[in-house]
Amino acid sequence: MRYTVILESEEEGGFHIWCPALKGCHSQGDTKEEALDNIQEATAAYLESLRDEGSPLPADVTVQQVEAAA
Repeated sequence: MRYTVILESEEEGGFHIWCPALKGCHSQGDTKEEALDNIQEATAAYLESLRDEGSPLPADVTVQQVEAAA
């Protein structure tokens, strides 16, 4: 299963990443690659927890990109 993730650079350095379809599933990393590796681990653990509970797996969500007014 594939899920959309959002990756943002942090002002102090590093990256914050999260999966909008999986409430509370966030991670971070010093590099983009590290953040992506970390969110893959986090989503796998999240989905395993849902399976263990017998809960349905959420569908992915559509994310729209918008530009902020300057």
